[in-house]
Amino acid sequence: MLKDITLGQYFPGRSPIHLLDPRTKLIMLVVYIVALFMASGIVSYGVMLLFLATVIKISKIPVKSILRGMKPLVMILIFTGVLNIFFTMGEGEPLVALGPVKIYSEGLIRAGFMMLRILMLVSGTFLLTYTTSPIALTDGLEALLSPLKKIKVPVHELSMMMCIALRFIPTLIEETDKIMSAQKARGADFESGSLIDRAKALIPILVPLFISAFRRADDLATAMECRCYQGDEGRTKMKLLRYSRWDFNAFAVGVLLIAAIVALRFLGV
Repeated sequence: MLKDITLGQYFPGRSPIHLLDPRTKLIMLVVYIVALFMASGIVSYGVMLLFLATVIKISKIPVKSILRGMKPLVMILIFTGVLNIFFTMGEGEPLVALGPVKIYSEGLIRAGFMMLRILMLVSGTFLLTYTTSPIALTDGLEALLSPLKKIKVPVHELSMMMCIALRFIPTLIEETDKIMSAQKARGADFESGSLIDRAKALIPILVPLFISAFRRADDLATAMECRCYQGDEGRTKMKLLRYSRWDFNAFAVGVLLIAAIVALRFLGV
């Protein structure tokens, strides 16, 4: 299961999505999330699903990698679906009535839409990290938040911390898998017993994992100090961010997407 978590990984490529400015991809992700939460009908969700499938096709990211990253979300999807099915009241006769428990068709529809929304939301976020290197993501996030520097917000430091955390997700997952394999070789059992027993069995994993994480953080801090890293002050960039025609085309597509979703929401579809 741990190997299925692909958040934070970067797939190098030369697709039009890879070549977009990181600021464009961050803005388009926000536009995509806003449009996704504005979608209310089956036609709206169909448009969003078509848009996502088109971006995946253009980015040339393997669909298997995206689907593999969805496996850890199965329990969240089931929990969300169950909540919407049993707690959504509808009009007319319920489809199933077992005492106080009633299931309406509206609950089934709402559960399907919510599960689909979560899947598309996570897929769009994955595409950002799959097609953008951590360094480019740091530069793009810092550039977008640069107006906050006027009110003394440490934009560069915040961007660097967020991207370092994102970068080390695959590393920590790999480290966790190694620790679990070592514990299993010593007779540890993580799969049987009650939920409380499984939680207790994770304690021998968490302790060495935290120690390893703090050691990596200390090594990274030492390496940055040895390279005279001083933060944002006086820092120059090897690659300057510049918008290209692909970026303006992407912005145009984002405007059209928002306009289409608003129109479909107004029509109730």
